[in-house]
Amino acid sequence: MDAVKAIYQSIGLDYPQTFLQSGNIVYRTGERDLERIGLKIEAAIEQAHGFRPAVIQRTLAEFRRSVAANPFPLELLETLDPSRLLVTYLAAEPHPGAGPKLKSAHPGPEHIHLIGRELYIYFPNGVGKSQIPPTLIDKTLRITGTGRNWNTVTKLLELAESADTE
Repeated sequence: MDAVKAIYQSIGLDYPQTFLQSGNIVYRTGERDLERIGLKIEAAIEQAHGFRPAVIQRTLAEFRRSVAANPFPLELLETLDPSRLLVTYLAAEPHPGAGPKLKSAHPGPEHIHLIGRELYIYFPNGVGKSQIPPTLIDKTLRITGTGRNWNTVTKLLELAESADTE
């Protein structure tokens, strides 16, 4: 992950910090155009490593809102396995009928909630035993996304908040 940090620093992003080995990176910048930053990151990674990943970003305020918008009550989260709650951060907001379409196409046992650019799914039997057809979400949303379990989401928020105060 040191190579990834170096890429972020090379394009002028400050204090890049990584979490796990899955592309979770927190950084600071004065730049406000996230689309422009994303394109710079994608190009720099492509130049350094020969492939161009999709970069999905959230500001600290957006990330805080995504955690606060979690549709599962906090008291329920205390009794659930947080590794079974997946938040998928989408590159764009889906069409207005996407949430109801997802819910009606798959009646359960998973609990699906689409809120803005975040898709929250609780997998009571675990992700590996999910009954959601693999193509359902992609075909319904038609938007690139990246999923993180609730443990990772909360750790990333802590990391981002600590980076904001440094």
